[in-house]
Amino acid sequence: MEHPSSLPGYVREKLAELDLELSEGDITQKGYEKKRAKLLQPFLKKHEVDKVKSTPPPPYYNVKDANNSSSHGNVSSDGVIVSSEGYSYVTEVPSLSSSQQRHSKKIEFQVGKSSALQGGHVGAPGYENMRPQGGAVGDPGYQNTREPSGFQSQQSTNSSQHRQRRTQRKVTHNEKRYHSEVRQEAVQQALAALKGRPKPSLPMPSKRTSVLNRSPGCNDELDSSTDDESIPEENISPDKEYNYPRDHISNSILPPEPIIKPPIRESSIGSQPHSRLDVKQNQMPNPKYTSSNSAPDRRPPQNLPPLPTSDTSSTDSPPIAYKRENDLSDKAFKQKQFNAPDITQFNNAHRAADRVTRYVNVSQNELNEADANGKWKVSAKIQQLLNTLKRPKRRPLPEFYEDNDIELEIAANTKDPNAPKPEGSTMTPVQGEQLSIPAGLPRTLECALQRYGTNSFKSPMATVLDPNGKITTTLTYGKLLSRAQKVAYALSTKIFSKGPEQVTLKAGDRVALVYPNNDPLSFITAWYGCMFRGLVPLPIELPLSSSDTPPQQVGFLLSSCGITVALTSEACLKGLPKSTTTGEIAKLKGWPRLQWFVTEHLPKPPKEFNVGNLRVDDSAAAYIEYTTDKEGSVMGVTVTRAAMINHCRALTMACHYTEGETIVCVLDFKREVGLWHSVLTSVLNGMHVIFIPYALMKLRPSSWMQLITKHRASCCLVKSRDLHWGLLATKDHKDISLSSLRMLLVADGANPWSLSSCDQFLSVFQAKGLRSDAICPCASSSEVFTVSLRRPGRGSCGFSPSATGRGVLSMAALSHGVVRVDSEDSLTSLTLQDCGQVMPAAQMVVVRSEGVPVLCKTDQVGEICVTSGSTSASYFGLDGMTNSTFKVQPLLEEFEQLKDGNGTVNVISKQIGEEFYVRSGLLGFLGPGGLVFVCGSRDGLMTVTGRKHNADDIIATVLAVEPMRFIYRGRIAVFSIKVLRDERVCVIAEQRPDCSEEESFQWMSRVLQAVDSIHQVGIYCLALVPPNHLPKTPLGGIHLCEARRRFLEGSLHPANVLMCPHTCVTNLPKPRELHQGVQTVAKLSSSSGCGITDTGVGPASVMVGNLVQGNRLAEAHGRDVGLAEDCERKPQLITGVLRWRANTSPDHIIFTLLNSKGAIAKTLTCSELHKRAEKIAALLQERGRIEAGDHVALIFPPGLDLLCAFYGCLYLGAIPITIRPPHPQNLNTTLPTVRMIVDVSKSGIVLSIQPIIKLLKSREAATSIDPKTWPPILDIDDNPKRKYAGIATVTFDSSAYLDFSVSTCGRLSGVNITHRSLSSLCASLKLACELYPSRHVALCLDPYCGLGFVMWTLIGVYSGHHSILIAPYEVEANPSLWLSTLSQHRVRDTFCSYGVIELCTKALSNSIPSLKQRNIDLRCVRTCVVVAEERPRVQLTQQFCKLFQALGLNTRCVSTSFGCRVNPAICVQGASSAESAQVYVDMRALRNNRVALVERGAPNSLCVIESGKLLPGVKVIIANPDTKGHCGDSHLGEIWVQAPHNANGYFTIYGDETDYNDHFNAKLVTGATSELYARTGYLGFLRRTECSQAASLLDETTPSVASRDSDTESLNSISQLQLNFSSASLGGNTEHSLISGAGNSNDQELHDAVYVVGAVDEVISLRGMNYHPIDIENSVMRCHKKIAECAVFTWTNLLVVVVELDGNESEALDLVPLVTNTVLEDHQLIVGVVVVVDPGVVPINSRGEKQRMHLRDGFLADQLDPIYVAYNM
Repeated sequence: MEHPSSLPGYVREKLAELDLELSEGDITQKGYEKKRAKLLQPFLKKHEVDKVKSTPPPPYYNVKDANNSSSHGNVSSDGVIVSSEGYSYVTEVPSLSSSQQRHSKKIEFQVGKSSALQGGHVGAPGYENMRPQGGAVGDPGYQNTREPSGFQSQQSTNSSQHRQRRTQRKVTHNEKRYHSEVRQEAVQQALAALKGRPKPSLPMPSKRTSVLNRSPGCNDELDSSTDDESIPEENISPDKEYNYPRDHISNSILPPEPIIKPPIRESSIGSQPHSRLDVKQNQMPNPKYTSSNSAPDRRPPQNLPPLPTSDTSSTDSPPIAYKRENDLSDKAFKQKQFNAPDITQFNNAHRAADRVTRYVNVSQNELNEADANGKWKVSAKIQQLLNTLKRPKRRPLPEFYEDNDIELEIAANTKDPNAPKPEGSTMTPVQGEQLSIPAGLPRTLECALQRYGTNSFKSPMATVLDPNGKITTTLTYGKLLSRAQKVAYALSTKIFSKGPEQVTLKAGDRVALVYPNNDPLSFITAWYGCMFRGLVPLPIELPLSSSDTPPQQVGFLLSSCGITVALTSEACLKGLPKSTTTGEIAKLKGWPRLQWFVTEHLPKPPKEFNVGNLRVDDSAAAYIEYTTDKEGSVMGVTVTRAAMINHCRALTMACHYTEGETIVCVLDFKREVGLWHSVLTSVLNGMHVIFIPYALMKLRPSSWMQLITKHRASCCLVKSRDLHWGLLATKDHKDISLSSLRMLLVADGANPWSLSSCDQFLSVFQAKGLRSDAICPCASSSEVFTVSLRRPGRGSCGFSPSATGRGVLSMAALSHGVVRVDSEDSLTSLTLQDCGQVMPAAQMVVVRSEGVPVLCKTDQVGEICVTSGSTSASYFGLDGMTNSTFKVQPLLEEFEQLKDGNGTVNVISKQIGEEFYVRSGLLGFLGPGGLVFVCGSRDGLMTVTGRKHNADDIIATVLAVEPMRFIYRGRIAVFSIKVLRDERVCVIAEQRPDCSEEESFQWMSRVLQAVDSIHQVGIYCLALVPPNHLPKTPLGGIHLCEARRRFLEGSLHPANVLMCPHTCVTNLPKPRELHQGVQTVAKLSSSSGCGITDTGVGPASVMVGNLVQGNRLAEAHGRDVGLAEDCERKPQLITGVLRWRANTSPDHIIFTLLNSKGAIAKTLTCSELHKRAEKIAALLQERGRIEAGDHVALIFPPGLDLLCAFYGCLYLGAIPITIRPPHPQNLNTTLPTVRMIVDVSKSGIVLSIQPIIKLLKSREAATSIDPKTWPPILDIDDNPKRKYAGIATVTFDSSAYLDFSVSTCGRLSGVNITHRSLSSLCASLKLACELYPSRHVALCLDPYCGLGFVMWTLIGVYSGHHSILIAPYEVEANPSLWLSTLSQHRVRDTFCSYGVIELCTKALSNSIPSLKQRNIDLRCVRTCVVVAEERPRVQLTQQFCKLFQALGLNTRCVSTSFGCRVNPAICVQGASSAESAQVYVDMRALRNNRVALVERGAPNSLCVIESGKLLPGVKVIIANPDTKGHCGDSHLGEIWVQAPHNANGYFTIYGDETDYNDHFNAKLVTGATSELYARTGYLGFLRRTECSQAASLLDETTPSVASRDSDTESLNSISQLQLNFSSASLGGNTEHSLISGAGNSNDQELHDAVYVVGAVDEVISLRGMNYHPIDIENSVMRCHKKIAECAVFTWTNLLVVVVELDGNESEALDLVPLVTNTVLEDHQLIVGVVVVVDPGVVPINSRGEKQRMHLRDGFLADQLDPIYVAYNM
């Protein structure tokens, strides 16, 4: 193509005009592309056209990072290749489809202003007029100027005027008052000033397609162009499609119909393989950035920079389909990219299965896709986020450690030493002029109405327009008087029923007035009817539906005012929400029961009825006006009759009202300025008011000006919004004349941004006769009424005619509460207009807005207070608030200090006078000449880190960032929320429906920069909601309190959210400082991962613990094992025990297996088990050639075959390995784990049953594991030819079996259990649980590893009790199976898993009555032990106990055991043990590895329950995991165990073996250094507690015995307690009491409770402190009712929270702010990434534990299909 400068001038001009049209929205994108292509067609060279046609159209234009492309000479942006000198060659345009252009439109003309102009790219004239399409976050090239700023050449003047007119026509009417050219220029300059800085490349959130479809502005082409390209088709093969259960959905294939569908899910998950669309982002266009698609062929690359090792943006590579040739480099790139745990090398089958999960097994063809797609991955976005966070923009965190809230508070409110200080003198009160009441003004409003109603009864009082602008009805003074008298008479005679009694309304009673906004006439009639009758009206808004929240607050006000009667109109009554059953008015939520009284069609009062007879005292209440505070609470402001009439007189004088004037009212006539002027003062003066309803204003914004013209009105009441709307309705301007107007009262003149509306309005309409002195801004509040008002005409009143003022003030100084004049051209200045002078007969002061009401200095901003006869009297029924608001006595700052006798200092300061002042709620200062300047309100004030910001100022800045294109100008809410002791700014805006994801995200990024630059405050949360989603007030404004409430409750449903906690939160606690040298106390206690270098142990280490509390080292013992009574007669090898039982009690049933119906499926007697074991041993020997010491893999479902096979192996001397069978519906991910255990355990043969053997050899399994590669597989049911000769003799120290298990961190390890350990464990459990042959024990556990395996397989044979076996998967099919078994078999002891407890709690919560009908009785249960390897789940067990207490379950029988890899059973709650003790510990202390006990309910308290009692023969100590020093009992450390039944070392551990060498032979470095311990890998602490049954009588509400400081002084009181309670506590169950007494006789002493806090491997170390995932997850679970499950993990020091949304996808974004807030508030941690997923995505293992590491790997490999991923800045 030819050089752009050689393009003809007319073409360049047309291109520029086209761009402007597009930016102003005057042309569609499609039209733009057509016209542009048409214009450029003749100038394209033919070979370029051909080349373009042959290139496949790229789906996205990817903007490279600057460091990748800085060496290129040319830079592309969307088909415009812009050379570094600024010329542009236009290529490729004709081949772009509209959908691709739509994505790339924001890269048009991204050259900086200067280069574009030098090169003559678009023709200099009018270039600055362009509003570009978006672009770099904060790219200064994108200034949105409405008019050419700076330079404009002659030739473009006409066209720009034409354009300006056209855009004014196009503007919608949803705009509000904040339009300011000054502010827009400031924002543009601020963004331009950021040009030099590195631009933050913010990672865009990822949204699933279905969510994208629902968010505004998502185009169909967008979905189709990305979804299909991001997933190649070979991923879906027909033989992979099964129905998976919801918790086993594999990574790359989602089922066509998921079995369990989430409750309300609109998206069709099954229709696409990945229904998530990663929203690509092009937000970084810049002259230096280059696109990967367009440049390469055209110019040889100059020394390309190497690929970066850390990817910074997800925009760098095109989707897979276009990346084939780049595969190699991408793989290299990816391996560098993950330097945290490497989960990307999936080539090795073992490696892929190392974490047993549905996410990680990726087949080979998917591997290449994953690599090719590497840079689109989540991990790339996280890297991008990290790069952004590393930039020096963040304010540094102050260096301190917080252990208490006071210091956090101080940190949040830092004092800036450089802040400007007020320098003026103390102000003096300003006095308004004397009130002169015009002669002939009526004495009261009632007198006025009677006078005008009789003397000039035909004069119009009020006229209202219908929605079409026609005058419908006019109310004359005569009609008003007669109707008001009718209402007064009806109210005096009507009998209302109040409960059982009948009452009439008497003077002083309060009534509600409920009238719609389009019916002022009925309202005025009812109002004056109440006045005549002496009733107190309370006007309220019309409730639109019974569930509206604002009416709930109003209902509270009605109740507190004792209102039972509501006056309303007939039409309004019909529109009220009705009850569906009775048809009567529904009782509104939170409202009292009201009786509705219609004020129309009333009978005429009798002649003798005279309204003038009623004398009401002037100090009595006249009416109540509702007002809301910052939090949204509704209060009633009580107004006395004297104040009402005084205010009307003051307004009459200030506004020069005279009888017969016509006044136009656009305001709400029910409250504030509208009520005072149009309903009260107008009647006092006999004026005519024309009301314009809001509905008409929306349709015809200029209707009020037309009325002024038509009726020659002299006064008008408006808001600045109405001025703005009037300006925009240009087509109606020609007929308007405002020459009759002497006062245009701007009701919200106190708003800083009303200035621009007033100025613009005056400049446009001065030509239509508007006088400059007619514009009268006023300041008002419900408490003070009119605070100040600029007088119309301004000539009289003794003030100078020119008494108007404006000040250009520094916003930075204002944020410190100081007035400083700024230069007009400053970026951060705020121009204020005055709100006139103080009202007549009023006195005004400005006092400090916080603390004691001391008078401000003259240059200090404070709260305006007024005293006069015309202010409100009180908040109804709220005495405390009334005193602080209505009874303020300002103080001079002259403090006197007097010491009294005790030496305390009393500060006395002088009051300025006796009168009480009323706080107005407005913040401002007094200027010269008594002018009042208001710069904000108390409610709109946000104090962030000690500086004050006004919400309106921030709104104005936000709206100056390209307001017309992305959001609706009037639809924005700014408020602050309190998080972590400081206020945080939240901005919620309504985005336009045609705004795409990238555009809105890019706009949000620029808003952040603009606000930060101009106000020096960070926005904590910026959210965009779909159109019309912000709650509205009845007059169409934003209902701020309601928006804030919905945001905090999580019901706002935003379409886009950007949280910036990293930049805003600067008062995070720092970790405790670690002192060097001998007193390394804190160092000793710090856990793994804290980066400790010096592990030297000083002398003080031995005494660690004494220094805080407690005086003992943490050490605990179980009781001695002793000798079992039949020990002499019985051999100790388990095989010998079985043979002995088969001989002595052959028919004793030892195992019973139940099916899902609860019926007995199979039983096994001692002799049957012995015979089957012999048969299997023979089979293994004969067919499998197995000898003693060989390894045999047993793959069986939970059942009796597993038992027989296990003992068959032992009989032979072989070593069995029990393995969970693969899941038939999820073979892809479960089968590799099975295979891996078979391989790692070196099993020579696999023993199984026919269905599983078929499954292993099936075609489905072959896709994961080749069936030919398995070791020989034997069927257990095959018959051997010969009998087995005899049981092999083995030594005690030989291996009995291998126990393989996968930890929650995804580590597969196998431990070696010897016969000695096995026998010791069985003996210990038998003794602790009192297991005898006569006992029945029900087991609902997985029998594959740990204590579950021991209980299922070994202990039954050893102690001979009857085990009732229930497979956990049967409980999933029939949730009541386990409980009904306990009841039916009268089981006293049962063992289960948390999975079973949770299933019962959730599934049976509504079935208790039906369970009772089935006679399920749980009173028989004595111990219910939850087998776990984690911290006891307090909340779950409490819920379970509370729920099934109704079925007789004794709440203290439920306890948790504790075991781990090195020892399967360390603690188990014995049959006669006391109830588990619970303590409350301080979570903040735990973070620093200290244990501090607190009372229940203390802030930051965490309830921890002991994990059962130590088994006999077990010794436990607490040691520091890093230094291996012995800890005191006030320290958190690793639990080390010494016991005869410890495992005998790892058989194998998958991963790095060096870390685990000392797990079984650890030695302390202090104290008893020769003893060997096994390290459990769990953190915990010991606490000595009293072991008493009596403790369980203590209710939960009293702190349990254990939670006291358990030193000896509390011992005596406890033993006394025991004596008193022992009979009472055990009286209910005689058998129980005997047993407990027997078992407990020597146990009524101290015992050491073991408290498990969490796994060392799972500890999250952030900012030098240690957090346990479960604590963070518990907080997150509580923050929103729709969160079904959650999990947390860290990646590259970012905290990632994954939450399952049990609800509609549109609610996903509600969770992001709530999760962030909660974690910040509860744990002082910043969440880096919030991932919202479907229910069932968080993987949970068979023990009910979350597999957080699998989840992490799935997330990083993009396998979660999230609904939404938010990257917090």
